[in-house]
Amino acid sequence: MTWLYLPILIVAAAAAYTGGRALARRRHQGIKAHSRPGQHGAYALIWSLVPALAVLIGAAVLAPSLGAGAAAAGAALAAVLGALFAFSRIRPGLRARNRVEGWIVGLLFASSVIAILTTVGIIASLVFDSLRFFASVPVGEFLFGTQWSPQTAIRADQVGSSGAFGALPLFAGTFLIMFIAMTVAAPVGLFAAIYLSEYAGPVFRATVKPVLEILAGVPTVVYGFFAALTVGPAFREFFNGIGAQLVGGPLDGLGQYLMLVQNQMALVAGGVMGIMLIPFVSSLSDDIINAVPQSLRDGSYAMGATKSETVTRVLLPAALPGVAGAMLLAMSRAIGETMIVTMAAGLAAKLTFNPLDTVTTVTVQIVTLLTGDQEFDSPKTLAAFGLGLTLFLITLGLNIIAQRIVHTYRQQYD
Repeated sequence: MTWLYLPILIVAAAAAYTGGRALARRRHQGIKAHSRPGQHGAYALIWSLVPALAVLIGAAVLAPSLGAGAAAAGAALAAVLGALFAFSRIRPGLRARNRVEGWIVGLLFASSVIAILTTVGIIASLVFDSLRFFASVPVGEFLFGTQWSPQTAIRADQVGSSGAFGALPLFAGTFLIMFIAMTVAAPVGLFAAIYLSEYAGPVFRATVKPVLEILAGVPTVVYGFFAALTVGPAFREFFNGIGAQLVGGPLDGLGQYLMLVQNQMALVAGGVMGIMLIPFVSSLSDDIINAVPQSLRDGSYAMGATKSETVTRVLLPAALPGVAGAMLLAMSRAIGETMIVTMAAGLAAKLTFNPLDTVTTVTVQIVTLLTGDQEFDSPKTLAAFGLGLTLFLITLGLNIIAQRIVHTYRQQYD
């Protein structure tokens, strides 16, 4: 309720800005002032808005029992007093520009500190709960175990009463789907970037480039529906048809297996994820290739090289560090994907590298473990934090490697 008065405070701050600017113009007539009237108005706006916001935040956090009316009255009083203080200081010699710049620098610094502290808090929370999990489950068993069955048994005599927390099947499924996705996205995205950068005309490039950037913003749930309702059934019919032709022949066993292929499989999830990553890879690679100096192209053409020779022997070697970094960033994006895998790959934790099998990934299991009412003192729920920490370290490592590649092998051109 208190925050409903925020628009009123914004209007009051705007009035303080207008009043401060008008007051500065009157007091500066015929006198050379240090700052412009607009900067004096910004100075008054800051002194009107900041104390009022401080009162609102303090009332909401420290004294919520005061009521919305009391908080609003205190904020209004603080805004008026702040504006009056600013008006009393407005004069030709006031360094309002420096004061406003100081507030802006302080705001930027506070935003940076908040971002850093938020990241540190997330990591600390993740590490704390992960340590609780690893206190009950050995790290070696978690990283190298081949059985993943974290469910809590109802009776003590059930097989899964103690749970099995071997995450190796989850890592295998994650990297299998990532490998399939990059097999699709890397060549298609890179070739599309080369065509747009070196071969496409200006009209075609101006049309296709924005479309690719729009496709990069399509929600992943849309790709998940596409995988589950279109790609999955199409792949199932394709493999079932091949299996029907092989049944009864020398490859009867393979035919029987292909007849049992279902909609959900790693190939479907990885293929659709690769389609999702194509705009990402293409856009980054196109920007990197365009950043190669035109003088290199001109020198190659002057030596009699064709366009294809210039691309393969000059542009790609020059852009290779940036392209490699873009590929690693795309890999990190693929490893962290959840929705497509949930809808197209299934939930079965299998240690397999068969693209026609149902698999699951680390992110899917994190969502599964934290869905519904959970007890955050059981290894089953805490396993999600162990998986999250492992996934964080993997993606962090990939990002660091990408940055190292770019900075180590970057070539400087005149």
